[in-house]
Amino acid sequence: MSGYSGCEVAVRAEAELGEGPTWDPATGRLVWLDILGMRIHTYDPSSGRRTVRTTEQHIGAAKPRAGGGLVLNLRDGVGLLDPDDTFRWLHHEPVPGRRANDAAVAPDGSLWAGTMRYDEAAGGGTLSRLSGAGDMRTVLPDVTVSNGTGWSPDGRLMYYADTPTRRVDVFDYDAGGIRNRRPLVEIEEGAGFPDGLTVDADGCVWVALWNGGAVRRYTPDGALDRVVTVPAPLTTACAFGGPALTDLYITTARVSLARPTALSGSLLVIPTAAQGLPQPPFQG
Repeated sequence: MSGYSGCEVAVRAEAELGEGPTWDPATGRLVWLDILGMRIHTYDPSSGRRTVRTTEQHIGAAKPRAGGGLVLNLRDGVGLLDPDDTFRWLHHEPVPGRRANDAAVAPDGSLWAGTMRYDEAAGGGTLSRLSGAGDMRTVLPDVTVSNGTGWSPDGRLMYYADTPTRRVDVFDYDAGGIRNRRPLVEIEEGAGFPDGLTVDADGCVWVALWNGGAVRRYTPDGALDRVVTVPAPLTTACAFGGPALTDLYITTARVSLARPTALSGSLLVIPTAAQGLPQPPFQG
């Protein structure tokens, strides 16, 4: 196992709950969020230009669409944001006490959207598959904090973290369905909880550790391969970006911290960390 820190500051910020880094190849920008601050951030690493857009409710994920714009996993459902900033609901399903959390686009272009209870009640969340036409199917009921979701390079495996379980699980994936759930890794006590994740071109899984101040890389057989120390204890998610998809972007949070670090809530980056995979856009 090799370890390094190497974190650099991409955007110094004070996001309450920074999350969801996603590279948008069409615009050459990194999209990331402040869930509780209800903000969609973009960052252009070539120019340093940043934008911020406020949403009307808590937002768990924002992913590029095939025709431009973003698909948004929001408190009350999933919506579409057009390139001209026009918004419309694709699937509107408010549930009192529940909000959106992490989401990811599958190899077939569907959105796999997670939810959780505000009080984090056990089994109060879900993971659902949403087609481009707006058809939604619950794939995993009784989830507590639906978080990181990603696919192997060949698209045959799906990785998933329900954070309080301390596990990253793996499923067989085929034609939009999953089966044969089994643990890939279990995070030991005191090391934090698995939050957002991404998969690299070697099939290794990078996992951000909430309350662990680290990102870990696991091989496809579950062996710990690298540890990245992050200068913020609430490490929330990671994704590859940059023109060559070799820079690892890491989001952090400061919510609930009595004494946040100087970089809690900032967007960090590790240049040339590994080779990432192109992410499919949402087909809606």
